[in-house]
Amino acid sequence: MSDWLANAVGTGAAICSITSFAPQAIKIWKEKDASSVSLKTYSLTVTCFVLWVAYGAMIQAWPIVASNACALVMAAIVLAMKWRFSA
Repeated sequence: MSDWLANAVGTGAAICSITSFAPQAIKIWKEKDASSVSLKTYSLTVTCFVLWVAYGAMIQAWPIVASNACALVMAAIVLAMKWRFSA
């Protein structure tokens, strides 16, 4: 497999992972309601991204670190709004 194809697939996966949280974050922000968001799911998701970032740093795979750090920020925003807007 060519490096170009592998990098294109990895870049696409990173972009999808990062942007997948945007619709949920926008919906929560607009409605000021996070009651439909699972606290356990987003807590686990944030934990997973923390572990991916740590793993990437340990093996010095900076694309893994960068993409998962960005996804971590997005998931953490949703989790913070869950805490902020839950009744």
